[in-house]
Amino acid sequence: MSSINRRDLMAAAAAVALASSFALPAWAQEQPKLEFLYSPYADYAPFFVAKEFGFFDEFGVEVTLSPKGDTAETIQMLASGNIEAGGATWGASLFNALDRGATVAIIATLARMPATVPSPSPFMVSQAAWDAGIRTVADLKGKRVGIPGPGGFGMYSVAKALEKGGLTIEDVEAVFLPPPATAAAFANGALEAGWSIEPFAQQLEKQGFGRRLVEDHTFGTELGLIAFNQDFVAANEEAVVRFMAGYLKAARLLDNGGWKDDKVVEVVSKYTGTEPDTLRGIPYTVRSEDGAIDMASVREQEEFFRKRGALEYEGQAKIDAVYRLDLLKSANDLLASKK
Repeated sequence: MSSINRRDLMAAAAAVALASSFALPAWAQEQPKLEFLYSPYADYAPFFVAKEFGFFDEFGVEVTLSPKGDTAETIQMLASGNIEAGGATWGASLFNALDRGATVAIIATLARMPATVPSPSPFMVSQAAWDAGIRTVADLKGKRVGIPGPGGFGMYSVAKALEKGGLTIEDVEAVFLPPPATAAAFANGALEAGWSIEPFAQQLEKQGFGRRLVEDHTFGTELGLIAFNQDFVAANEEAVVRFMAGYLKAARLLDNGGWKDDKVVEVVSKYTGTEPDTLRGIPYTVRSEDGAIDMASVREQEEFFRKRGALEYEGQAKIDAVYRLDLLKSANDLLASKK
């Protein structure tokens, strides 16, 4: 009997060894599900493409994409652990939250402005104002200018545009309203100029309501970031790496001519609610190939909001303490290994 037991044990050990030799690689093993908060804009196209083209599945991570409200909501939900991941834009509220110690981990860039024109976020003048003789930024002194909010990229972008004409935010009458409302404000004469993003900028031009006045004011500016709940990252680093590998694959596809693919346009249309014909041919935000954030650009924006008195702290926000470049490198390495 004892010899039979020994044979059984040896057979079992051999079976275990054989199974181990055929074990799935780490990237293909089951991982926790991950929910990502997005805004219905083309800046988030890499996530839509990665989901619908199966890139997340390819790297073994199950992702749910959920629409969100604003950046503040994203950071609050991440910090509280109500969501695993999401996209956010740089701005005063985010800098303040990071300095207060919000429990988030920053992994990579989400989008940055291209270094070319046409710009996906032009500073525009209404057609009525143009017809009335407002042809330069300097002509806007004392005029009404639309800005989406006092503490975000829109404010920073408008300030950079006004600098082109020797003006500041204080030299104009700031009117806070979202980009979709700019068309009506241009049409009824409520604004002389304003910040815009695509596809609204293109629509303003086609409808004859507005013209691009400045487009070279934010070349290369970091616009958004990808953040995770810190506790989730600590317990699921591999899942984060897999997610980021899928994101990077989609981002590279888009930034290397992917927007010419009708399937890509249809996917983005599905998530943004924008008609495919409207999406075709408009300029888009881009990303660094490896997903790294240009911190010099981020610090420039931080200093802008400091000078405006919008920051609650001295010195620089503690971004480096939560920026997980190690995980971003691992994602790039994983993507390279799959080629």
